[in-house]
Amino acid sequence: MFDPLHPCSEQIIIEDIAHALSFLCRANGHFKSFYSVGQHCINCAREASARGYSKRVQLGCLLHDGSEAYLSDVTRPVKEELPRYLTIERPLQEAIWNKWLTPALTQEEEDQIFEIDDALLYNEFVALMDTALIEPTPVLCAPAQFHFVDFETTKQEYLKLFYLLTA
Repeated sequence: MFDPLHPCSEQIIIEDIAHALSFLCRANGHFKSFYSVGQHCINCAREASARGYSKRVQLGCLLHDGSEAYLSDVTRPVKEELPRYLTIERPLQEAIWNKWLTPALTQEEEDQIFEIDDALLYNEFVALMDTALIEPTPVLCAPAQFHFVDFETTKQEYLKLFYLLTA
């Protein structure tokens, strides 16, 4: 049992996050094929590595949607209109980051994480919806996989990358 309104770090379990994110579809299920939040997080961490960012930023990228394992994925335009959701999501996400990233992420590290998140979002929409969201096109340094990867494989890749980055 986990209460997302009152996150307790002892109850935040990486296997639960990896499992749930492998089953959550990005874009609220509107992509041409299933592409999970877990795959997105793996792609973000690989992109951080390809850009030469620290292991902390790579881990931050892998964990950046961890709160969605407990709250579900809400599309960005809707999320921005739900202030209560944001007041629940932020402390939960910080609890997840703080469990494995101490000291806390700096503003520069968070900026790097969300720059990568935006670049992946853009490229996901091009690959999976034939839609360009913004100009200019954000360039990716790592080859991203936007095809369906089965749930168990995604979960195991997520965990493998997590244990590599926290070793």
